[in-house]
Amino acid sequence: MLPLAWKLVAIVALGLAALACVLPVLPSVPFLLVAAVAAGRGWPWLERKLARHRQLGPLVTGWHERGALPRVVKATAIGSLAISGLLVWFSPAQAWLALVVDALLGAFGAWLWTRPSA
Repeated sequence: MLPLAWKLVAIVALGLAALACVLPVLPSVPFLLVAAVAAGRGWPWLERKLARHRQLGPLVTGWHERGALPRVVKATAIGSLAISGLLVWFSPAQAWLALVVDALLGAFGAWLWTRPSA
């Protein structure tokens, strides 16, 4: 992918992570990690900025170095995914779409839980 495309992915993911800070059912950790990975591939300035951040830096650095996340972060992210999956059923979405969304959220949650703990 071109560096410009990685920058765009980083911006969108960082924006979604920021939005997740306001919306309690939207998990911020996955979006933050996507932003960090995308920044590492196409926007070194943002990657350095994230790594040096007072609160986010250890999370991003641990992910880059060991692919590890603190247990509390994993549990919070998976809990948010579970709540989001439940809320889909109360939305006007059709049942097949709710099943697809829940399957994707569940698969991502399972993958996230298998990552090493920091």
